[in-house]
Formats: sequence, C-alpha cells, structure tokens
Amino acid sequence: MAEESCATQLIDGNGEFNVAGLEDFTKKVKLAECGLSYAVVAIMGPQSSGKSTLLNHLFLTNFREMDAYRGRSQTTKGIWIAHCVGLEPCTIAMDLEGTDGRERGEDDTTFEKQSALFALAVSDIVLINMWCHDIGREHAANKPLLKTVFQVMMRLFSPHKTTLLFVIRDKTKTPLERLEPVLREDIQKIWDAVRKPQAHKDTPLSEFFNVDVVALSSYEDKEEKFKEEVAQLRQRFFHSISPGGLAGDRRGVVPASGFSFSAQQIWKVIKENKDLDLPAHKVMVATVRCEEIANDKFRQLNSDEGWLALEEAVQAGPVPDFGKKLSSILQTYLSAYDMEANYFDEGVRNAKRQQLESKALEFVYPAYAIMLGNLHSKALENFKTRLEHSLNKGEGFAASVRACAQSCMLEFDQWSADASIQLANWDASKIREKLKRYIDAHASSVRGEKLSELIANYEKQLSAALSEPIESLFEAGVKDFWPSIRKLIKRETEVAASEFSSSVTGFELDQESIKTMRQNLRDYARNVVEKKAREEAGKVLIRMKDRFSTVFNHDNDSMPRVWTGKEDIRAITKEARSASLKLLSIMAAIRLDEKPDKIENILFASLMDGAVTVSSTKSREIGTSTDPLASITWEGVPPKDTLIPPVQCKSLWRQFKAETEYTVTQAISAQEAHRRSNNWLPPPWAIVAMVILGFNEFMLLLKNPLYLVVLFVAFLLAKALWVQMDIAGEFRSGTLAGLLSISSRFLPTVMNLLRRLAEEAQGHPTPQASGQSGSLMPQGFRHQTHPSNPTSNSIPESSVSSNNLLSDSGVEYSSPNLTHRRATNIQEAELS
Repeated sequence: MAEESCATQLIDGNGEFNVAGLEDFTKKVKLAECGLSYAVVAIMGPQSSGKSTLLNHLFLTNFREMDAYRGRSQTTKGIWIAHCVGLEPCTIAMDLEGTDGRERGEDDTTFEKQSALFALAVSDIVLINMWCHDIGREHAANKPLLKTVFQVMMRLFSPHKTTLLFVIRDKTKTPLERLEPVLREDIQKIWDAVRKPQAHKDTPLSEFFNVDVVALSSYEDKEEKFKEEVAQLRQRFFHSISPGGLAGDRRGVVPASGFSFSAQQIWKVIKENKDLDLPAHKVMVATVRCEEIANDKFRQLNSDEGWLALEEAVQAGPVPDFGKKLSSILQTYLSAYDMEANYFDEGVRNAKRQQLESKALEFVYPAYAIMLGNLHSKALENFKTRLEHSLNKGEGFAASVRACAQSCMLEFDQWSADASIQLANWDASKIREKLKRYIDAHASSVRGEKLSELIANYEKQLSAALSEPIESLFEAGVKDFWPSIRKLIKRETEVAASEFSSSVTGFELDQESIKTMRQNLRDYARNVVEKKAREEAGKVLIRMKDRFSTVFNHDNDSMPRVWTGKEDIRAITKEARSASLKLLSIMAAIRLDEKPDKIENILFASLMDGAVTVSSTKSREIGTSTDPLASITWEGVPPKDTLIPPVQCKSLWRQFKAETEYTVTQAISAQEAHRRSNNWLPPPWAIVAMVILGFNEFMLLLKNPLYLVVLFVAFLLAKALWVQMDIAGEFRSGTLAGLLSISSRFLPTVMNLLRRLAEEAQGHPTPQASGQSGSLMPQGFRHQTHPSNPTSNSIPESSVSSNNLLSDSGVEYSSPNLTHRRATNIQEAELS
C-alpha cells in the first residue's frame, strides 16, 4: 500500500515547494495520462483532529498519524499529497497542516491562510474536519477555520465552485438531522460576516460552495462503526467528477499533465501575497504545458527513425511517396500533441499547435526542397534522353522539343504533387519555372549544335564541290576563268541553300533566320574561293612556268615540238609568254562581283612591250612616273580582292623571264644543231676548188673504170657504216662526243659487216640477217624523227652511246670485249 499511495511532502513547514518530489510523484502515479479525469481532495481542520487517520482509512493512503500514547502534538507539517488507492477516476489526497496549533502560536496564521487558499485553488473537494461538540458553540475551534476559508475565497478572481464536505467527528446521540441545520446556520452567519468585494457583496454562499455534511463515529470508542461509516463515505468518491458527483463544477480545471506546473505557480503567487487570477493562471499553465508538449514532440520528430531514413534517402535521389511518408510522420506527432494538450485552454492549445506545425514544416522543408531538386533533375534528364531518342528517329526538332517538354512538365507536376505535404501549402511553381528555363536552355543548346552541325556539313559539301573544280580551273587558266568561277559558285550555293532550307524545316525557324543562314552559306562559298585563290596566287610563278612550258614545247595539236629549224622560236616564245601573262592577269585579283577591270590590259601594255626591261637609270633620265605597275593596288579593284599587287606582278615577270630564258636558249641550240646535222655538204667554194684541183684524178677514173668500181664499193661500205653508226646523229651532241662514240663502235660495226658479207658469200645467212637488214632504215628514221627536247639536248650523249642497239644484229654492245664474246658465241652456234 505504501508503494501505491506514494505519500510525498508537497510543501514543507517553511513554505518551500518540493518541485522534484512532485515531479517524481506525478510520474509514479502516471498522472499525466489522466487528462481531465482526475480529482483533488484536500482536508482541513484543527490540529490533532484525526485528519490523517480519516484520509488513511478513506483513501487507503499512508499519511503519518499521531501517536496518542506520546501525547497530542503536531503530526503533519506543511502539505502532503498521496495517491488514493483503488478509486476511479484518479484521486489525489492532500493533507494540510492542522490549524490552531500551539507550535505556530496564536498570532501566526499566515501559513494557515496560505495553505487554505492553496487547497481551495487546486482542490475539487475540501473536507472540513470538525468535532461534533463544537457545533452551536460561539467560540468553537471550527469558526476561525471557516472564516479563514471564506476570507481567502475572496482572493480568488472568478473562483470555481468547490464542494465543502463537513465531516463531523465523534458524533453523539443527537441525530444528524438536528445537527446539520445548526451547522448550516453557523456557516451562513460566518459567510455573512466576511467582508466581500463590491461585486460579490450580495452573492449567496451557494455560488461559491456546495455544502455537504456527514457525521462519523468516534475512531477510538467505536472503531468498527467508524470504519463502516468511512467505507460508506468512500463510495461517494467513486466517479466523483461525473455529473451529479461529489466534485463541483470543475470550471478552470487544469489538465493532469499541467498539474505540477500549475501547483508551483499557484503557490508562488500565494507566497508573493497576490490575488489569484485562476482564469489567467489556467491560460498561463496551458501556455507553458502546451509549449513543453510541443517542444517534446518536436524533439521526438528530430530523432524519429522514419524521418531520418527519409531524409537520408532523399539525399540520394527521388523518394517514391515522399509526400505521403512525410505527412504521415508529421501527422503522428501532431496527433500526439493534440492528445496530450487536449484538455488545456483551446486558444492556447491551437496557437501552440500552429507553432509546432510551423516549426515542424520549417524543419522538414530542406528535405522537401531537395526532393523538388531531385525531381527537377530527373525531369530534365528525361527531357534530354527523350529528345535525343526522338531526334535519332528522324522526327522534327521543334515538334520533338514540344512533345518531350510537355510530357516532362506533366511528369514533374505529378511528381511534385505526390511530394507535396498535406499540412503545407508549399508552392513548387518556382522550381517548375526553373525546370522550364532549363529545358528551354537545353533545347536552345541542342538546336544550336544541330544547326551548327548541319551548317558544317553543308559547308563541307560546298568546300568539296568547289575546291577541286576551282583548282582545275586555276591549272587550266582558261580565258573565261572568273565567269566560270562565278557560275560554279552560283550553281553550288543555290543547290546547297535549297537543300539546307529543306533540312531546317523541322526547326521551324523564322524566315529572317533562314535567310541569314542561306546568306552565310553563300559567304562561306565565296570565302572558299577567295582562300583557294590566295593559295594559288602563292604558286603563280610555278603555274606561269608550267603554262609557258606547255605552250612552248607543244604545238596547237598538243603534240611535242621537234626543233627542225623551220619553227619561229620568237613567235612561239611570245605566244607562250602571252599565255603565262594571261594567267598572271587572272591570278592578280579576285573577280567575283562581275565588275570590269583593266588588269590584263595594264599587264600586257607594261610587260609584253618590254617596259619592264627599262633600266632604272633610264627611268630616272626620262623622269617619268607614269609606270602603271608602280602601285600596290589595281585600279577599280578593292584592296581586299587584290591577290598580287602590280608591283609584285612586275617582280614576278622579271623572275619568270629569267627562269624561262634557258628553255628558249636550249630550243635555239637544238634548232641550230639540227640544221647543222642536215646540212653536211661542204660550202660551194669548197666544191669548186675540189673540181678544179681534182680534175686530173677525175680524168684518171674515167680512163680506168676499175678505179670507179673500187670507189663504188668503198662508197657502199662507207654508206653502210654511216647508216649503221648513225654518224649524223652522233655529231648532234657535239664533235668530241661524236668522235668518242664512233671510235668505240667502229671496230665492232666493221667486223659485223664483214661477217655478214662472208655469210652472204657462203649462202648461209644467219637467222638474224633478214630481220637485221630490214631494221636499218627504222634505226635511221628513229634518229631522224625523235623529238628533241631542248632541255635534254644539253646532256652529252657519250654517256649512253655505248648502249645503242645495232639494228643489223639485234645485239646490244657496250664494249669491244662484249663484241668479241658475242661473236665467239655465234661462231660456236654455226659449227654445231
């Protein structure tokens, strides 16, 4: 029983409130769980009147009782509380220190008034313990107590209605029906005599108290009877707070969880000797307790495992049913708050709930913001993936962007709605707008990349379509070069621009943008031509020399020239130089705008007439400054279109003439050599001298025909040697080279002729004879008709003369030793 009643001293004899003891008491009896279903019963009465004994028997408590054998003295000091065992609802018994005790003295009634006020403020039922023999007496011990009770009652601002249960101890034979009227009359007299505030001057006693009277037998004389009566009285305390129960109207009752704090504050006010404003006190208690409950629930939320797991999960990515899970967690703690704070003042309770809700929402908002960020990222990634997939399928860009953006925005709206919290009215429109901006930015970036890629492809196509034809035209150097270039550019750019316009249809660009892009393609084509032209301008000297060589060394039928002495080298040279100068005039400037110019006329007038050869000395003597090539720009040609300035053209022409002079010289040399080789007869004067000086010998031949036969045979042999050895051809390369070549071939040729003659005489010609004899003429013809390259004519033929093929034998001889070896092999073949 001692463990169940948990008797605790609430206030000691010096008026110190036992805060820790009360907290421990409320935890042990689980008072906070009772809500409003609890009652407080206090007992007041003279010292040593059996208050503690009555409570112990009535509520099964274990308050300390007076030991009669040790004398009558103060037992209860201050105020004690205990849990009433076995009663429903939960009831707390409060045992107050007895009044009229000698320990405090006759004049020290301060604590009596303070404890009485405290009991009236916190109790629902107040037991007034009094002796039966004091009823009807003017100076009975209970009258000062009642006066004290009524006086302090006036200090309660808007007090609640309290039940005063007068317990008459040690009743006599006088029936209760006779004693009760007398007692009520005495109580009314005391009430009327108490000074009241003006507002309650005429207020009846029944407005403040429910008065009830019960009588008990003497505990010492009739213990069993006393216990029976107490047991009957105990039954009245069951369900005391129900309507019609023993408790009063319970206005302003404090919920059980706030009882501890309420009691502390009431005693604090009483100690400070202030009037008790119970409604304000109720609000104050509700404020403190609701705030404590709210803080406790917020702390629990912070450490909630479900919340911590959800917070950790959202850091990694989107969490399914985020809003439902978080709303459930928040609702759990808000419901717990509502349950614990249900019995406190409604206004305070709702205000604190709003604060808790706001605080909790503020606490979880970062996780919600992260969740929205995750949804934003996921929606954006989905947009990128879907757009790429749609474009890979060949769908139009603008249509793909619209479809993908719409689907992703709808998904984000659905996800954000699922992530929203029921309690919060958070707006995801900013994140949605941010997602829209990011989608637009990505679409713009992809559009730019796709357009750049498309433009690059068409530029590459243009470059491929223009580069080789332009290079070919530069090499050809045709007369209508620049008109051909302009025609080529126009054709290719129109084709590319038309195809480009068809390709960008899916982008749904405005006409101005398409027009600008088409113009950019045209500009690019022009830049390709200009770049190629500048490259070719750097190779103009090589092109001019190639052109000169082509025209100079080939006739009108593109056949190689053979310098026989009949060609007009001067005219051919002028023609070749004119072609080269024409090429220079073409390469001098870019002509893509169909504007006429005088570049060709200026170059021909200045260079083909020999003006460039005029020495600087003569120029200074003449004093002229009208040289049209003494400039860095062409007349009528913008500087940006100039490829080769006039002054550079003049320099290039000098260099060109110097480098082609050798070719002309070689042609002239080849022509002279050919002329000499064909004109082998001596001069006419030498023929006349030979006739005069050789007359006698001529007459001798006429007189003796045998000499004529010998001379004829010698002529035939010489002619055969002449043709076989191609003596005229050998001397074309020079006298010394011819002599060396003839000397190395003479002996093998003579021996070959003799062998053939011997074979013919025997009638056994070699198999090669017939073929070799027929090849004499082709061999001579080859040497006569072979094109003579002026450049190669300068190379001595002695270096290759030993390798010539003899047409008579079909055998190539490189030395006399080789000839001997070849002849020996032939003889061995004949003998076999």
